[in-house]
Amino acid sequence: MRKGTTRRRFMAGAMMGAAVLPFTARFAKAAEFTMKLATGQDPSHPVNKRAQQAADRIKAASGGRLEINLYPANQLGSDTDLISQVRVGAVDAINIASSVLATRVPLAGIVNTGFAFTSYDQVWKAMDGSLGDHIRKDIEKTGAIALSKPWDNGFRQVTSATREIKTPDDLKSFKIRVPAAPILTSLFQALGAGPTPINFNEVYTSLQTKVVEGQENPLPIIATAKLYEVQKYCSLTSHVWDAYWILGNRASFGKLPSDLQTLVTQEFTKSADDERADIAALSKSLRADLAAKGFTFVDVDKEAFRAALGKSSFYKDWRGKFGEEAWRILQSNVGELG
Repeated sequence: MRKGTTRRRFMAGAMMGAAVLPFTARFAKAAEFTMKLATGQDPSHPVNKRAQQAADRIKAASGGRLEINLYPANQLGSDTDLISQVRVGAVDAINIASSVLATRVPLAGIVNTGFAFTSYDQVWKAMDGSLGDHIRKDIEKTGAIALSKPWDNGFRQVTSATREIKTPDDLKSFKIRVPAAPILTSLFQALGAGPTPINFNEVYTSLQTKVVEGQENPLPIIATAKLYEVQKYCSLTSHVWDAYWILGNRASFGKLPSDLQTLVTQEFTKSADDERADIAALSKSLRADLAAKGFTFVDVDKEAFRAALGKSSFYKDWRGKFGEEAWRILQSNVGELG
């Protein structure tokens, strides 16, 4: 190739590069607004995958004006820590289970009433309607706000390293880890077990070192946290359903222009629908997947557990704690309890 041709091509390339630089710089500059979203789940859990997709869509649709950075797997603190952090603005948003949120917003725990929900038709009718609205109002009294409709944590199942849990009697003196959720502690106490509240980031180690014999969680959590490695049996009790809430700090959210506020709510609501579908699909497929890993599933008579719970003061006690209005709304969606 002649030197003149080489020089002309070099100069043309340099001029093209110079023309491109301002365009690139426009999109490389820092976002006008940034937010931290913290979760407790493993990065592979649908709640994180769908939250990241929402963040990506928000960044693209805003032209890079708003960037939401995701911090999964309790990187910024335990679940109970995160509730405090979002209230004071140390993080801008969190994903939190109703069972844990109930430590600061007691009414959030009403969805964990033992054996209340029997199907997803009941769940979404209640949570996208009167019960979800009632809980949201209580959340907003704390300085946090719900950024979308509730996501799905799933129906919780009991696992054990030491025994098959087939009947309520099998729970007698059973040392089981529960989240720091008063209603779940109360439920297992009423069934004769020995519940121990432990933050989620310590669950695997607590099972591995036999601080507790078992735990209870939805199948997607059992799978993504690899709890099947330190447990042997899974009893399909579906004893409670649990929600996930995407909560934002009111002041942080209020600093966003109205168009970005609308965009955040819109995209996290879209991801809520996607995540609900993910959990529904996983709940069907994970039994076979986990069984192939040596996990033994135990089918149980749920009505026997519900009847045993009904013989205790559980329903009466929690009706008194949640109040007549909240209990009326719950029963209007699930039927008579207790």
